[in-house]
Amino acid sequence: MRVTFLGTGTSSGVPMIGCDCEVCRSHYPTDKKLRSSVHLAVDDRSINIDVGPDFRQQMLRAGITSMDAILMTHGHKDHTGGLDDVRAFNFKQKQDMDVYLDRITEKMLRNQYEYIFEDNPYPGIPKINLHSISSEEPFQACGIEVTPIEVFHHRLPVLGFRIKDFTYITDANRIEESEIEKVRGSEVLVINGLRKQQHISHFTLDEALALIADIGPTRAYITHISHQLGKHADVSAELPENVELAYDGLVLDL
Repeated sequence: MRVTFLGTGTSSGVPMIGCDCEVCRSHYPTDKKLRSSVHLAVDDRSINIDVGPDFRQQMLRAGITSMDAILMTHGHKDHTGGLDDVRAFNFKQKQDMDVYLDRITEKMLRNQYEYIFEDNPYPGIPKINLHSISSEEPFQACGIEVTPIEVFHHRLPVLGFRIKDFTYITDANRIEESEIEKVRGSEVLVINGLRKQQHISHFTLDEALALIADIGPTRAYITHISHQLGKHADVSAELPENVELAYDGLVLDL
């Protein structure tokens, strides 16, 4: 499996519009972060987790020219805002895109993209097949087994996903022990760590590190990062040996 981090930033991205902090002014590539998303190449299949507003740019930058399925973590626009650009894959592959999501996310998606789901839709809209999933059982996405993991983003249920020994969790600040058990044994864990200060709906860096220590993966990566966390090089120097800050363009071969 090859994992490509397409974006590792929070909803505002880094740099953030109008901000002149040292992180937003940094010229280092690792301090520049598009909205969070990853691409998985698994058994000759191409799968994306989330399609945020930077989706088009991310596909072009990573050279991704085919897509078999999209897994949606939740319905917030920084994770769904690029759905219209799925059209390019419809045109190229001459087929609808399979999208896997829970019922809450489907409701939000139908509100955000009403024109996609009309009875007589406008020509040229994205063509998608919605597949309803829940945290209660694994599912197959284009022949790949996926284990969904329910986490909470304040009060909103969000899905993390485990494929083989790789687990991806974003936009969480609480995970029940029964769901943590699904993560145990992962070789690689990716989890959100927004900043060092407390936040109503995201793990802080310390909270993410504590969860990593409890689960015990071989390697762990922090994603969904705010400019408030600090510069990549400075924060990296503070981390345990098996934990790294993810950055846009990072590639893992598992």
